[in-house]
Amino acid sequence: MLRLSDSVRSTHSADGAVVLDVNRGRMFRFNQTASRILQLLRLGAERPEIVQMLVEEFSADPETAESDTNAFVMALQQNALLQPQAQR
Repeated sequence: MLRLSDSVRSTHSADGAVVLDVNRGRMFRFNQTASRILQLLRLGAERPEIVQMLVEEFSADPETAESDTNAFVMALQQNALLQPQAQR
């Protein structure tokens, strides 16, 4: 399960999102698509659900939506904006 870090604060608008990592004092600016992915992650959506929502809401090609979602999630992980996943 993907989950945003508890230290992430964000605000969303029609232009995208501004995200603050309060623990590290870093700020990020994301476009509309990335903003929507963040909102869906906060709601507990998993990657397949996120991809489907991007296809529906942005008329995105499914392969592109999946590739972009995976790349964005990887970037969130690299910047410590996601909680570490529990090992099974």
